[in-house]
Amino acid sequence: MNIQQLEYIVAVDQYRHFAKAAKHCGVSQPTLSMMIQKLEDELGVEIFDRSKSPVGLNRVGEMIVNQARVVLYNIKQLRDTAASTRESILGDLEMSIIPTVAPYLLPKLFNEFRRTLPSLRCRVSEMKTSVIIEKLKNAEIELAIVATPLSDPEILEVPLYYERFLAYISPGDELYSSESVDASQLNYDRMWILEEGHCFRDQIFNICQKNLNSFQQYEAGSIETLINVVDENGGFTIFPELHLPSLSPAQQKNVRPFSGEEPRREISLVFRQDFVKETLLNVIVSSIKSIIPQSMLDPRLSKMRVKL
Repeated sequence: MNIQQLEYIVAVDQYRHFAKAAKHCGVSQPTLSMMIQKLEDELGVEIFDRSKSPVGLNRVGEMIVNQARVVLYNIKQLRDTAASTRESILGDLEMSIIPTVAPYLLPKLFNEFRRTLPSLRCRVSEMKTSVIIEKLKNAEIELAIVATPLSDPEILEVPLYYERFLAYISPGDELYSSESVDASQLNYDRMWILEEGHCFRDQIFNICQKNLNSFQQYEAGSIETLINVVDENGGFTIFPELHLPSLSPAQQKNVRPFSGEEPRREISLVFRQDFVKETLLNVIVSSIKSIIPQSMLDPRLSKMRVKL
């Protein structure tokens, strides 16, 4: 068994096609197939169901490929540990971010990465929280930015900032004349929410302290769509504070804060417990600190470096 064989089976799982996997790995298809067959012979099990098109994993093959990803990740961690002694940060970074944070953070974060991490090849993808957790545990990604707490002992969290929730109310709605909104008194049959699977949706349920499924006629895929739906159809929605600058001056007149203790969400950088890139982690945290208003940042970020 060698590293190449593990890379080959992970590639076949990714592309579900031996020829495409071979091209990705820079080898011929016969070479890739032969190396995978040798691995299967050594382990005494078949990893792939070759009778299917596209090629599929059997049950034991799925467990082997998932473990291969972890092994390859740990090998990469060894190299990263050695690289951390050098001044420049090199290599690749697989990172994910939830869709309700990405529009406000990613554009400026990419600019910061180009300035502070010019030698780093960073690939960022948007995913829902449940998918991010799965991919972190399978070592398919290294870092993620999500709403926390996750309450998962396998994943470490570094709180970055705390973001208020605000109400966006149509001028035709009875709530519009109020200077602030009391969450306990909202009439939820006029509320528009995100589609199922977004952690932001679950946070709204917590604010409202009830299940809203029976009230909704439409569930949107983005905060911007929710705002547009309210503009055209009336009612109200709830949105995160960092979306506020995206609203036009006319739309900002439709925004109301919550009364009493304002609901908010915690946004954190999360990673596996065996993550070793402490220098990179602190550069990313510093980049985010330069983007997010000081008043929203976790106070601990300004006082200390992140220590692994």
